[in-house]
Amino acid sequence: MRGDRDTHINKLICKLTGAEDATVVNNNAAAVMLMLNTLAPGLEVATSRGELVEIGGSFRMPDIMRSSGCVLREVGTTNRTHLHDYEQAIGSQTALVMKVHTSNFEVTGFTTKPSESDIAQLCKAHHIPFVIDLGSGSLLNMRKFGLPHEPTVGESLMSGADLVTFSGDKLLGGPQAGIIAGRADLIARIKKNPMKRALRVDKMRIAALSCVLELYTDEDRLCEQLPTLKYLLRSPKQLHELALRLQPLLQSVLPIATEVSVGQTQSQVGSGALPTNTIESVALSIGLNGAEKSRSLSAIETSFRQLPIPVIGRIHADRLWLDLRCLDDEDSFAKQLFHLPSLLTPAT
Repeated sequence: MRGDRDTHINKLICKLTGAEDATVVNNNAAAVMLMLNTLAPGLEVATSRGELVEIGGSFRMPDIMRSSGCVLREVGTTNRTHLHDYEQAIGSQTALVMKVHTSNFEVTGFTTKPSESDIAQLCKAHHIPFVIDLGSGSLLNMRKFGLPHEPTVGESLMSGADLVTFSGDKLLGGPQAGIIAGRADLIARIKKNPMKRALRVDKMRIAALSCVLELYTDEDRLCEQLPTLKYLLRSPKQLHELALRLQPLLQSVLPIATEVSVGQTQSQVGSGALPTNTIESVALSIGLNGAEKSRSLSAIETSFRQLPIPVIGRIHADRLWLDLRCLDDEDSFAKQLFHLPSLLTPAT
């Protein structure tokens, strides 16, 4: 009998999350669809109205649920959902309750929502599974690195979730993949679903994910070798020193009317996780004098994009900002700056 392709990494996932078992598909939307198609075909899935997210590529949670064959039962309101809303929604046609982490947006102000542990207890009393879609997902407590908190897979399982789905990329920092972790009996049912083969990951992605998960067993090595964490954890002091080295070189290759300074800025963590949080950073800030400085600044921005290794900045307050947080290869960046004069248009 042929074994599961992802067996090699399931033990790692379980070790890192505390799950009984796990399985992997090609992305998190597929993980959600496979889970719902296995556990709730033709039946209702109770989900808060405030959690009916639209993810990247215009995929909407209600559409994914509909395509999986289950029936969405909306509970609560956009900003306030109470435990009794879930309780009133549970009936003979309820297959499970699903909580969706709104990782790409936040609702603030007059809001309320029950804790995961309270929902888990309610589901246990009604003998139905409680599942959580964490979206980007995280295996580490970000607070100990001085970063904003993002719910971890382990925390959700400890709170009583029967299954958790999350991405292998984004905050985890691996290749695109969707991971389902939790109760062994439910994972066994999911693995038997014919859709599992259609959604499986290839061998190269399994190998890449395995290497990334291995890094998580050694936090010191993880923070040095995983690009996602490496960039998030770079200190403003390191970035300021980098900016001081690059500022005179950049000034020398730009037009005489250009002024390059070192400025403080904020790096945005991302839209798939921590959507409203920023991190203190340092940037090279490029400004111009003259009546047509706006048009000239756009031309300089275009020239950066046309370098052998494109450099992407942003224009804000009549200046072009190059956030240095994600500059990995200082030497290559510096060498290719000498291409800028030939790329600049006469307007600059």
